[in-house]
Order: sequence, then C-alpha cells, then structure tokens
Amino acid sequence: MSEWLVLAIVMAAASAVVLAVTLLNHRRRRTSTALAGDGDRAGVETPDVLEYMTMMVGVVYAIVLGLAIAGVWEARSVAQDDARREAQALHEVVQRAEVYPSDFRAALRDDVDAYVTHVVHQEWPRMVEGREVNGRGAELLAEVRSDVAQHTPANELEAHAYQPMLDQVAIADAARNSRVASAGATLPGVVWFGLIIGALVTVGLIFTMNIGRSYQELLLAGFFTALIAFLLFLVWDFDAPFGRSGTDSADVFRALFPSVSTPRAG
Repeated sequence: MSEWLVLAIVMAAASAVVLAVTLLNHRRRRTSTALAGDGDRAGVETPDVLEYMTMMVGVVYAIVLGLAIAGVWEARSVAQDDARREAQALHEVVQRAEVYPSDFRAALRDDVDAYVTHVVHQEWPRMVEGREVNGRGAELLAEVRSDVAQHTPANELEAHAYQPMLDQVAIADAARNSRVASAGATLPGVVWFGLIIGALVTVGLIFTMNIGRSYQELLLAGFFTALIAFLLFLVWDFDAPFGRSGTDSADVFRALFPSVSTPRAG
C-alpha cells in the first residue's frame, strides 16, 4: 500500500473521529441544557483561563513538532549528502583511471561496478527496512582500494593520477561508514511518545472550547486534525533517512553508474 494512501486514510479517519465526537458532545450538551433549564446555560461558557491554557499547549506542541521536523529533515539531508559523496568519489576514481592501461581500467571498473551493484541491490533494501548491513560491501570497497594502491605508476601521467585516486577511495570509504551509521531512525522512542501524546492532548483540547456543530466550526476542527495527522506523518516519513517506500534514494548511484540498473546474480 502506498504511503500516500496510508496518509490519506489516517487523515480522513482522524478527522472523522474528531467530527463524530464533536457532534456527539454537542448533542449531549444540548440534552443536558434542556434538562437543566435555561438558568444553567451560562455555565457552558469557556473560562478565559481555559482558553489561555489551550492556546499555550497548542503553541508549545507546535514548537516541539517543528523542532522534530527540522531534526529529521537535517538527518535525511546529511544521509543523502553522504551517499552523494560516496558515489561521486567512486565516479572520480573511474574517471581518473583513464590515463592507465586498458587492462587495469577494465579490472578497476569491474570492481567498482561490483561494489556499487552490491550497495544498490543488497545494502540499500536492508537500510530501508532498518536491517543491519553486512560486511560484504566493505570487502568489495577494499578490493577497489587494493586495485589502486598496488598498481605502480608507469609514467609521470599515471603518477599524477595515483594519489588523487587513493584520496577519492578514502573519501568513498568515509562516506560509506557515515551512510551506514545514519541508516537507522533519527528520533528515539521517547520523542515519539511525546509527539503522539501531545497530538492527542492538542486535538482533545478542541472539546474544551464548547465547539458547536456549525459548518465553519466542524470544518476547522476537521482541517486542524488533518493537519496534525499530516505533520506527524511527515516526521515519520523523514525519520527514515533513506526513505520507506523503496530504493529511489539510491538513484545517485544509478545515475553515475548506469551498468548497475540490473541486479546481478548472487
């Protein structure tokens, strides 16, 4: 099921629950008022202090929710930058090897393609699912490093390309370690507990304001609830640095290494 379909269902369900409870609460108040008589109707006015507390709770929750969105967005941006640096560094290694003999270029390109294929088709799905990445990728990257380090430059042109290629492999290795480390969820469970409880309290405070059943009030209550649900979904979606719906975030590798678009056996 598409995550956007899930979002639509959750927003519609949350709004429907709030509207249903609002209508039931309004009917209960009307029944109680009718039984109590006209003299007790003044007691249903919302006290000023309650309005102030409701406003403050909403403001505090908005600040917390905004900080959560900013935090997961920054973590996702850092993770995407790491993947971009890793792919670009490997691409630079292949490009700088153009001054080397054809047999060395072919062997190096095969090892780089093997590593990128493993990253895209083996590591990326595991990261998306929140599973631990095995050590095979590190072994394949070590083979690339060995290809470069063990080749003795035969002329001045190769010598000029040698050290920059080693530097790019080191950059790719550092970016890989950072990418693997950032594959988990960003927000701890206690933060999620606070966000969910805060959402329930914030939406629940609607019913302390003696909301009626007019079209405008019901519409605003539904929109407010849907907005809270959408923002929580946004935090949940961004809490996975490499996405939840597939391996689209690996497109930076596919763009620079088109040969890995088809999975290899094994």
